[in-house]
Amino acid sequence: MAKNNIYFVGIGGIGMSALARYFRHEGGQVAGYDRTPSPLTHALEEEGIAVHYEDSVTLIPEPFRDPNTTRVIYTPAIPSDHHELNWFRERGFEILKRSQMLGLLGEGKEVMAVAGTHGKTTTTTMVAHFNSVAAGEGSAFLGGISKNFNSNLVLGPGRRMAVEADEFDRSFLQLHPHAAVITSVDPDHLDIYGTYEAVREAFAQFAAQVTPGGAVVVKRGVTLPLSLQQGVKSYTYALDDPTADFHAEKLEVDAGGYYTFDLVFPNHTVTGCRLGIPGLVNVENCVAAAALVWCEGYRSDDLLREAIATFQGVQRRFDFWVNDPSLPHGMIYMDDYAHHPAELKAMLTSVRRMFPQRELTVIFQPHLYTRTRDFAPEFAEVLSLADRVLLLPIYPARELPIPGVTTEIILDRVTAPLKKLISKEQLLAEVEALPAADAVLVTAGAGDIDRFCASVAEVVRRKNER
Repeated sequence: MAKNNIYFVGIGGIGMSALARYFRHEGGQVAGYDRTPSPLTHALEEEGIAVHYEDSVTLIPEPFRDPNTTRVIYTPAIPSDHHELNWFRERGFEILKRSQMLGLLGEGKEVMAVAGTHGKTTTTTMVAHFNSVAAGEGSAFLGGISKNFNSNLVLGPGRRMAVEADEFDRSFLQLHPHAAVITSVDPDHLDIYGTYEAVREAFAQFAAQVTPGGAVVVKRGVTLPLSLQQGVKSYTYALDDPTADFHAEKLEVDAGGYYTFDLVFPNHTVTGCRLGIPGLVNVENCVAAAALVWCEGYRSDDLLREAIATFQGVQRRFDFWVNDPSLPHGMIYMDDYAHHPAELKAMLTSVRRMFPQRELTVIFQPHLYTRTRDFAPEFAEVLSLADRVLLLPIYPARELPIPGVTTEIILDRVTAPLKKLISKEQLLAEVEALPAADAVLVTAGAGDIDRFCASVAEVVRRKNER
């Protein structure tokens, strides 16, 4: 009997919800649990997927209680004592991690995978859009909501499948891509890996799983103990380093932070590209995405230019909420998912280069006790690039508190002229009190700070009208 009922434990996660949408589209019955309601779970419910928010076996819908007809997919962020997940285990249900399911869906496809400790969501989403416009084909499972597709799931013709290859819990080792990009290999998820060397070894293993005849594109400067399969080609990419196989040259920026450039490939140059979203870090992501699409082929340079120009970005990735060119001295407001020191530095450096004369305020929500403990000095150093730093309490996600690990261990090291610890309840009042003239405000973090974005934007717009 076919297992047409798919139950998700942790359905509200960005990767899980993409799979839920996929199986719903394919005609399956889909339901699931998540800890808290969110705009994403509400969207799933509006699409006809039943979601509940209490870990209770009694709330599992009747059609999903038969192991002969139901497959269970879970995220490794779910704790080991989860009642529903253990109920399924005790009764012999087929249970798969999200990454295992993604690996199964990739069988028979030309998987185009983007891995990296930061930069992978925007790059993967660019690959999906470039495939659609410049190659005329391709599906995608994304780690963010694409503004072009208004979804984290893309269903298109052809065998191409773009996926975000997540290193958490070594999930990306379930994939065997035909082409892969590695954007960065920084020490992260040390609660999983233990050492930075183990992180590097996992990325090297991921690259070794690229199938014969495929290609691996690694950011210039990232060193890995690569041992590729026979016939797999190896390339490098960079923002503007001319020694890299793929890079940009003749970069020019306008007042809004939008860049024009020439895109250099190993065999030719695509001139006159203009990226549809601002930020130098996004030009680098564009080089990586275009490199991956070049490896698999595209129809014409004109269509690739069109794809680059029409890319609209990803929610919570360098995401401008307020940037009114008619108010040259008003406040600009941007939100970003950055939650690791390296990606936070890339984002803030780009903002500084775009708006060098403006005062920069950063509101940052640390994510995970272990990450805060491991990188407190690095976070403080990066945040000190700002003129004003407002820090929220740590968002725990899957973790229990660690004695002595609080936001203060970052705050105490910050050297910015102004710094302060605030609560979520104080956030909007603090924004209201900020000076608006010639200012940039950035909210950042991977917790629930994004739930304040609309309200923060409303406050900023009101301030600009005064």
